[in-house]
Amino acid sequence: MTTPKKTASARPKTAATKKTAAKKAPAKKAAAAKKTTAKKATAKRTTAKKATRARTSGTTRSSFVVVANRLPVDRVVHEDGTTDWRTSPGGLVSALAPVMRKNRGAWVGWHGAPDEELEPFEDDGLSLIPVPLSQQDVAEYYEGFSNGTLWPLYHDVVEFPEYHREWWDSYQRVNQRFADRTAEVAKRGATVWVQDYQLQLVPQMLREARPDLRIGFFLHIPFPPVELFQQLPWRRSVLYGLLGADLVGFQLPGGAQNFVRLARQRVGLETHRDRVVHPDGRETLAKAYPIAIDARGYAELATDETTLERAAEIRRGLEEPRTVFLGVDRLDYTKGLKQRIRAFGELFASGQLDPDEAVFVQVATPSRERVDQYRRLRDEIDRLVGRINGDIGRLGRPPIVYLHNSYPRTEMAALYTAADVMVVTPLRDGMNLVAKEYIACRGDNTGALVLSEFAGAAKELKQALQVNPYDINGMKDAFLEADQLTRAEQSRRMRAMRKQVFDNDIDRWAERYLHDLREVNG
Repeated sequence: MTTPKKTASARPKTAATKKTAAKKAPAKKAAAAKKTTAKKATAKRTTAKKATRARTSGTTRSSFVVVANRLPVDRVVHEDGTTDWRTSPGGLVSALAPVMRKNRGAWVGWHGAPDEELEPFEDDGLSLIPVPLSQQDVAEYYEGFSNGTLWPLYHDVVEFPEYHREWWDSYQRVNQRFADRTAEVAKRGATVWVQDYQLQLVPQMLREARPDLRIGFFLHIPFPPVELFQQLPWRRSVLYGLLGADLVGFQLPGGAQNFVRLARQRVGLETHRDRVVHPDGRETLAKAYPIAIDARGYAELATDETTLERAAEIRRGLEEPRTVFLGVDRLDYTKGLKQRIRAFGELFASGQLDPDEAVFVQVATPSRERVDQYRRLRDEIDRLVGRINGDIGRLGRPPIVYLHNSYPRTEMAALYTAADVMVVTPLRDGMNLVAKEYIACRGDNTGALVLSEFAGAAKELKQALQVNPYDINGMKDAFLEADQLTRAEQSRRMRAMRKQVFDNDIDRWAERYLHDLREVNG
């Protein structure tokens, strides 16, 4: 019988070999654990892909997908209790609708009712993909992180932003939900356009799940300076989220420059002017695309006989003043409402504006009324307007007409037509489309625009009377100057601003952005 040869493993273990084996054991155990974790992660991804295929087996995939916090429709409840959907007002929907119909596009977003799940549906030729949000999601992701953290931070900390970890956790979860739903409905090689600050993590989440997609992102609000953005505890995660896009669009060149600088300083990526270069060679283009309006739509609406009749009715209801000043804003602390109202109050109190000849109409659209900051702002504005009207106004003729309500586009066109001076004085604004809407409605080239230099629109509408909204006396001077402009001077300024607005309308904006998105990364 042949005796088998002893192998290394069969040799008796000396003290030294036992010691060596003891040292290797933790390493082997860690390697085995790492391997097991990798297998589990692979299995999880495989399961997720299978689940996605199962969910999308009955869903038509689209080659063009818009992703936004809200769907472009509002639910309408009729008197008989039946419900319907109405297209939301806004130029973005009007601009993208033809592109979506041509490409069998889909719009992914929340439908507006918490704790309710809806199946995908079609409305006016658009495929709508609802993403459900719970009451907790609305409180933490939307009212919390999006509007309690990002909104004030991105608007130059006009109000102090709050940083709560549970808000951040909710923001991540909801962004992942949007990304997953988008990955389900996008065709292979589809173009996906993600909108605004609520969904800044979606581009990278999509990139990881669907590297075949062409991904764009557009930020509708300002992007803050580097020094402010660095306050955000989760700054690198947000930057990585945005860098998942092929093209990141901003309202102004300064926002794009801030983003590129942060990508270089905080993420350590190579940059070349407006491009960020990734280790795999992919590039992210950061560029400004100042958003526009449906200028021709507003111009046609303003010349409609019904609109003209309503505009005349508005002026009669105000007792035919010589000058109607108009402000139209969402009720938000970034809009400079308190400073603006104080300025008018002082002008009326001093007699520089005669309450019998001039009136200031302020439309303040309700906004985020469940948030404490906004409830406090509303109370402050109510008290301020009440005090001024109580001190200066006479029976039936208050100097300030304050309307805390939202109005349809037709009514807004009538207000723009009725107003002699438009007052747009935000403390900080990404663009401010109200200024452009007013200009589009001034077909006779009359009227004047007083515009904050801190609104994005100030970079385009250089013929407006520009003011620092923090300077009350400066605003008062601008209001008086606007009131005293000659007809010839009004016409000169308005013609130039109308050319800018009509040459760069919403269709042109979308066309420029989508062209660059197709070109980047070949």
